[in-house]
Amino acid sequence: MAMKFDALPEDCIASILSLTSPPDAGKSSAVSSAVRAAAESDLLWESFLPPDYRDVLSRLTSPVLYRSKKELFLRLCIPRLIDGGTKSFSLERSTSKKCYMLSARELSITWATNSLYWCWKPSLQSRFGEVAELITVCWLEIHGKISTRMLTPNTAYTAYLIVNFADRAYGLDYVPSEVLVEVDNHQSRGLIYLRPEEGKRKMPELILTCNRMEALRARVMKGEEKVAHERGDGWLEVELGEFHNDGSEKDVKMSLKEVKGEHLKGGLIVDGIELRPRC
Repeated sequence: MAMKFDALPEDCIASILSLTSPPDAGKSSAVSSAVRAAAESDLLWESFLPPDYRDVLSRLTSPVLYRSKKELFLRLCIPRLIDGGTKSFSLERSTSKKCYMLSARELSITWATNSLYWCWKPSLQSRFGEVAELITVCWLEIHGKISTRMLTPNTAYTAYLIVNFADRAYGLDYVPSEVLVEVDNHQSRGLIYLRPEEGKRKMPELILTCNRMEALRARVMKGEEKVAHERGDGWLEVELGEFHNDGSEKDVKMSLKEVKGEHLKGGLIVDGIELRPRC
């Protein structure tokens, strides 16, 4: 069987391998020298690159050097800054699908331009030039938007708000925040407490209309309690919702808000919103 497969032209073998995944194509190199040549060919690895990869390369803040399309694919699996450093782009190595992240500067954050409520500062942990840190507000609202045209078609995505908590963080988990992802007529809604997995709910230092707060908490505490989850890069992610990109051009609208508690909150550090193919 291997000999018959070896008898095929290299471009034909590459075409067959393109129907698999990048990891499977890489493993096939061990089959024979003919298959190895096809598995390393630019013809194969260009098929794993998105159709608009040249446009993506033109938007990079720093050029990517590569000697082959396979090397280019592997380099694009590492998040790269694009559009003047306000977004990042990468490919999911196992599926070759596109991932994007919008920086905090690309988001619409209520009162973010008022230095009494938010401050902007650099962060060594962030891939972007700066992050937004909440000083104090009673009305927390964060919105992001991206076109499905930028994403891989016929793919299910999940959107995440990437955050951290300052040591002085307070008031963020008295009541849950509402999260929403909306595409056309589809809406994915949820509730989440802004605290890490191991965090415990902080009780208000002052009993502000205690009965009202407890009634609100009881109303939204039905079902599983969701919190922020740790990532491997020092940040936490809050799942905003999911959607399916059917290939038509639409806007994906994503948001997190907590506007019902009417209490002060602070110490939330916002890095951005990330969109990844759903596992």
